[in-house]
Amino acid sequence: MKELVEVIAKSLVENPDKVVVTQTEDDKAIIVELKVAQSDMGKVIGKQGKIAKAIRSVVKAASAKETKKVLVDIVQE
Repeated sequence: MKELVEVIAKSLVENPDKVVVTQTEDDKAIIVELKVAQSDMGKVIGKQGKIAKAIRSVVKAASAKETKKVLVDIVQE
């Protein structure tokens, strides 16, 4: 999932070198954390969060075979 989020995010932003994606797992979920430059935050979130929602939808579809829930968090750098 980490690679998928990284590819999507890098294609959206103006500073792809500042995109950092980390993945952590616990008992119930896989958490994918996406960090982008402050100036690219709006491009990743989109109007009314539509881009962020689309990213989460793609990840959810790609993780359908996983036994754990996959969460995507977008955080400021």
